[in-house]
Amino acid sequence: MCGRYTLLADELEILEEFDLNQSIESYHPSYNIAPGQPVLAIIHDGKEKRAGYLRWGLVPSWAKDEKIGYKMINARSETAHEKPSFKRLMAQKRCLIIADSFYEWKKTESEKQPKRIQLKDRKLFAFAGLWDKWVHDDKALFTCTVLTKEANEFMQDIHHRMPIILPKEKENEWIAPTKFHPEEASEFLRTLDLEELTAYNVASYVNAAKNNDEMCIRPIA
Repeated sequence: MCGRYTLLADELEILEEFDLNQSIESYHPSYNIAPGQPVLAIIHDGKEKRAGYLRWGLVPSWAKDEKIGYKMINARSETAHEKPSFKRLMAQKRCLIIADSFYEWKKTESEKQPKRIQLKDRKLFAFAGLWDKWVHDDKALFTCTVLTKEANEFMQDIHHRMPIILPKEKENEWIAPTKFHPEEASEFLRTLDLEELTAYNVASYVNAAKNNDEMCIRPIA
């Protein structure tokens, strides 16, 4: 799964890395991005790529209560093409969720040890995500979820699930405005090559979402 992550790059780095033409309104780095918070995402509007903020925790357009979003921070890529909440989004509402590391908690005999996980060969990357618009009365919410898969060999030692990190050359294809069949989108994710990861231990300070400073990423023995 994916329940916390970081985005520490400056705005110019992000614009260059993802070939964006417009500035990012209200951009702010974060050491500890948590569910329910605004997260930086990129979509393609049919003419160009656009970056902006979505709330993390998907609220489907048909939902009666926005609180459902807190239960839908992740979506299993293996079954997303079959589920009512995600099937339509797999076809036409795909997004990139921008990050430079994520946290996962490894169970030990006595505790859960938080770890910060990064790509070995590049800094910025994008999770494969889905988004939707929910409207109730005069309120509109734009929300998203991170797609996950079974852990690869590296991650199995830490957790049995992991977020899907798109290879650089597949990012534009994932958000291309052409409509996928939901099963095609699922197959696209299943056949992705995975880049090498690296991880190190951080303090339990990161466990509290209110903590959002350099202490979150400081290595510990």
